[in-house]
Amino acid sequence: MSTDVTSPVPPSGSRVPAELYTQVQQFYTRQMGLLDDGRAEEWAQMFTEDAVFEEPARLEPLHGRAAIQVSARARVDRLAVEKLDFRHWLGMLDVQQNPDGSVRARSYAMVMRTPRGGALDIFANVVCYDHLVLVDGVWSVQHRNIQHDGTE
Repeated sequence: MSTDVTSPVPPSGSRVPAELYTQVQQFYTRQMGLLDDGRAEEWAQMFTEDAVFEEPARLEPLHGRAAIQVSARARVDRLAVEKLDFRHWLGMLDVQQNPDGSVRARSYAMVMRTPRGGALDIFANVVCYDHLVLVDGVWSVQHRNIQHDGTE
């Protein structure tokens, strides 16, 4: 099984233990909740110091937790000014463990926005490919690659 963090495809393999799968689900529940609640700094702490965040349809890759945090804070502040609520809904989670103990995860994410007093709008539907590693016993994103549906 490959541990190439630049590859968006998780390795194929057998099922992971239910406990590991649950840990990864809980990781995403917490991480997306922090972002949706505007807690950009806490959200960014869930990335490694040397993390890479790729979202080719929207921005250049971000390198390092500090750059990821600055970008997230700017986005949260912009949403507050625009009076938009953002929510992320993750599903179809596939978790594969690499021989080194790290995890490759693939999930679908629907990103919704709602203007205060307005109607729900589905902003984007994406596939998220993550390479997660344990740092001091806590899961962290080392590499995130987000592919937007409908883009080339």
